[in-house]
Amino acid sequence: MSGRVPSAAGASYGRAACLAACLLACLVVVSAPAMGAERSAPKRILLLHSFGRDFRPWSEYALSIKAALEQQAQWPLEVQEHTLLTARFNNPGPEEPFVNYLRSLYAGVPPDVVVSIGAPAARFVQKYRDQLFPDTPMVLTVVEERLVNRSDLTDNDTVISVRNNFTAAFNSVLKVLPETKTIAVVIGASRLEKFWLDEIKRETAPFEGRVAFVWYNELSFDEILKRASVLPPHTVLFWGLMSVDGAGIVHESDLALRSLRAVANAPIFSYQEPFFNGYTVGGPMHSIGATTTKTVEAVIRILAGERPGTMKFEPLQFGPPKYDWREMQRWGISESDLPAGSEVLFRQAGLWETYRWQIAMLATVILIQAGLIGGLLYERRRRLVAEVESRQRLAELAHVNRYAAAGELTTSIAHELNQPLGSILTNTETAELMLKSESPNLVEIGEILADIRRDDQRASEVIRRLRSILKKTPFEIANIDLNDTVGEAIRLMSAVSDGRRIALKFAPSASVLRVKGDPIQLQQVILNLIINAIDAISQAGATEREIHVATAQSDAFAEIRIGDSGPGISPADVKNIFNPFFSTKPQGMGMGLAIVRTIVEAHGGKIAAENQPSRGALFTIRLPIVH
Repeated sequence: MSGRVPSAAGASYGRAACLAACLLACLVVVSAPAMGAERSAPKRILLLHSFGRDFRPWSEYALSIKAALEQQAQWPLEVQEHTLLTARFNNPGPEEPFVNYLRSLYAGVPPDVVVSIGAPAARFVQKYRDQLFPDTPMVLTVVEERLVNRSDLTDNDTVISVRNNFTAAFNSVLKVLPETKTIAVVIGASRLEKFWLDEIKRETAPFEGRVAFVWYNELSFDEILKRASVLPPHTVLFWGLMSVDGAGIVHESDLALRSLRAVANAPIFSYQEPFFNGYTVGGPMHSIGATTTKTVEAVIRILAGERPGTMKFEPLQFGPPKYDWREMQRWGISESDLPAGSEVLFRQAGLWETYRWQIAMLATVILIQAGLIGGLLYERRRRLVAEVESRQRLAELAHVNRYAAAGELTTSIAHELNQPLGSILTNTETAELMLKSESPNLVEIGEILADIRRDDQRASEVIRRLRSILKKTPFEIANIDLNDTVGEAIRLMSAVSDGRRIALKFAPSASVLRVKGDPIQLQQVILNLIINAIDAISQAGATEREIHVATAQSDAFAEIRIGDSGPGISPADVKNIFNPFFSTKPQGMGMGLAIVRTIVEAHGGKIAAENQPSRGALFTIRLPIVH
């Protein structure tokens, strides 16, 4: 080592280097969280539906696109969905309120990508681009090539279009059923459906003289069902779309197709994959998977920074023909008549072909154990009789308790019935006055009749709920959705809680909770616990008056949690609260919570009560989930 003393310049240089290193380290520490926050910031995607979130076939495309995005995107996503709906009505009304709603909703925070589903949604976002999202990239998907407005496309747009080849669809029908004499085309009367009716008629011109076409666009759907049930031999039905029938009635497309299939005496064909499984015979059709792949590719490339205008996609044609083996068996269609390259799905093998060795082994085991089974039958019968008697007693006791709970609902039921009945009376009187005028406004009268129908359905729903609660039925186990069962009880109790000025809040589980149980008796459990919570809050005079009901999954169990803001349970009473004849109410009989525990345990579950850390009581019910 050198023995020289460092110079002043060298010392200054060392201090400067040290200071620079410290500053660099601080910058790294400060910037690292910022970079991490940027990476973790969710990408916002606006999904605009043309016909509704549950309107097939487009709803199936939207579900597939969302699922694929969540699986493939490298960023956290926030998908926000809105519905245009105007394409489903002949008189849709002004669009400005919806435009103003979207403008206020996304003011200052535009989405990263706008994805339109269907042609009407594509037209809407193109028309109002400057008012809503002038700089936001747009992916126009599931739109037919003939409906793409090319003149309004910008460098900020990319299109995933499809091409309907009706000529190929009808050729496939005649290949599968060569003796076909008539094709009845089922299509609605909306503006969009009228456009496609003209296109189908244009593409059927080459079939003139070979097969006759019948058009149902001017018929009501009830008349379509009547005609479809008495079609002559060698007739097939071709399903186009049904959003508005010839009578102006709006329909859910898949529900309408289901009703048609239930009565039709002829096979149904379509070119849309969402109608394939269980509805139609099949044929060449658009592929949900192919459209989803292109759409997700475009969205991810845009989120990664690529300009939409640089991405060009060819219109997607029909995929290889697919046929439903079950429908083929129903209508006697032979696989030898299918077009080349066809795929047959949902084939059901015979029992013997599928389980040949298992059946042979089972037969052997049955023969060996026949003697043992004979000896056990008598004991099994005794046990079943005892279980039936036990369930009958439980059902009778629960029925009595339901009548007691119904007394708590009397005011709310009367209130819920008075509103629709009063509205029906007012609308009826108004319609009568309008009909007496010299020139009654039939449009307004139609709207009044629609209001009367809605109010009548609302009153019927109230009566149905009450009848289901009061109906005396045996203990019946079924596979049920716990979210729906709890939600039904919440709707029944909402008016009672509102009348007591108590907020009743329900937070259902995001996932489906399937359990085995009797829905009426499980609803009775929820009603009893909510009534107890309402009484506790009312008697205590609490300033914060809330009841929270939530469902969730915990390991292999579904949980129902009911908490309130009341005074809670006395520590001395927690252990005895479920015992028969134990009650903290002055006029209580002490049977409500005992019945609750009995019902829960009869379902293989458990119930527990405790005090919440802040205030109020919390009841937790755990039921086994069915996998």
